[in-house]
Amino acid sequence: MTETVPFRAARPPAAVCVPRRLIATGLCALLSACVTPPSSEPPAGALTTEWSAPLPHGGQRSALLAWWSGFDDPLVAALVDAAQRANPTLAQAAARVTESRALAQAAGSARWPTLDANASTVRSRSALPPAGITQTASSATLDALWEIDLFGAVRQSVAAAEARADASRAQWHDARVSLAAEVAATYVGLRSCEAVLAVYEQDAASLQQTADLVGQKIRAGFDAPANGALARASAAEAASRVAAQRTECEVALKQLVQLTAAPEPALREQLAPQRARLPQPTSFEVAAVPAAVLSQRPDLAAAERGIVAAAAEVGVAQADRYPRLSLSGSIGRAAVHSGGQTFDGTTWSFGPGLLMPLFDGGRRRANVDAAQARYEGAVAAYRERALAAVREVEEALLRLDAAGRRETDAERAAQGYGEFLAAAQTQWQVGVGSLLDLEQARRAALAANAGLIQVQRERVSAWVQLYKTVGGAWQADDDTTTTR
Repeated sequence: MTETVPFRAARPPAAVCVPRRLIATGLCALLSACVTPPSSEPPAGALTTEWSAPLPHGGQRSALLAWWSGFDDPLVAALVDAAQRANPTLAQAAARVTESRALAQAAGSARWPTLDANASTVRSRSALPPAGITQTASSATLDALWEIDLFGAVRQSVAAAEARADASRAQWHDARVSLAAEVAATYVGLRSCEAVLAVYEQDAASLQQTADLVGQKIRAGFDAPANGALARASAAEAASRVAAQRTECEVALKQLVQLTAAPEPALREQLAPQRARLPQPTSFEVAAVPAAVLSQRPDLAAAERGIVAAAAEVGVAQADRYPRLSLSGSIGRAAVHSGGQTFDGTTWSFGPGLLMPLFDGGRRRANVDAAQARYEGAVAAYRERALAAVREVEEALLRLDAAGRRETDAERAAQGYGEFLAAAQTQWQVGVGSLLDLEQARRAALAANAGLIQVQRERVSAWVQLYKTVGGAWQADDDTTTTR
């Protein structure tokens, strides 16, 4: 015969029974609202009030979203788009965004009770006299636990996690802007390298023709052997210069292949039609006040969210110094089969739990101090980043303005040295000038042409750098985080 014996409800654990004085202390702490995390606002006064550098074209407007399509070379926008789709750096940043979102969701789950199901079966045998006894114990329970957020520890944890998630999204956008600028700068570098290579190839061909002509004159007895040595040396030097420059162009192309993750044969085919031609950008609006940069730079947005997260973490550390109240409960069925008899019934328990910190050797106070120090560090990092943002924009504006003014002079220098070279070559051909004078004129013209290309590259690169320093096409309300 099976006899059913109901189980008694379990009593609350002894640890719950605390002196009334301690309970009163905890309630007083609750009513006094002691947990006051620091301000999460960015520091004031981090920026100046106006630009010191000249604005390009008087601050003429052009949409940031159409920045890359504003170049007269459509391949710039195509390469940037290809890099945005396939670059592994962005994939890593997107993975960090997914991770931070999951952590924020995990932190938010602490606001709700937890419910766990437990089931177990244990079979045992005792060999004690007078006879061995086999016993089977089975149980199935539902356990619930809910910690009441008295001092905002959970709320502050959620705020910190959400701020970290926002920061990771801003960092993803910052990676996009940096990648776009790097692709454009690499493309500009490749085109300027090709332009210089074209100048070097033309110079090498001209020097080789000169060396052949001097050789013919020497064989006919109309020129000195020393001039032949000079001509051959100049031609060899030019050929070496061409080989070195061609290698630099190949290196730039390899970098572009890596950034865009494009097949090299297909990329070479795309690049061929515009060989040695630098893309020309259009201008866009630069705000008259440096503070406007704060709404356009994702790295500053990430630093600002870092302040919010650090402030919330100070609140979490402060809340850890005060009492913690939780409610727990359990309900289940249990059965024991022993000696041919079965005992089963229902078990349940419910009760509050209060954890009152009394002494920890200063650990919690030290955690608060450490969190406060991290907050102050985040504020300082934001201020540093904001000041650096203004400096970077100012530098880009200065370089853009200087390159624009230098380009006119460089064009005049290249034109003048070219005319002088043509005159020197004519004089040498008719026997009036010397080969040494011709070589000096050629070197001057070569340096002037290469210098002009370098200035043009600096001007276009300054536009690319300006795009990056003002945050590219990012806006603070842009929450699209995909690798497309």
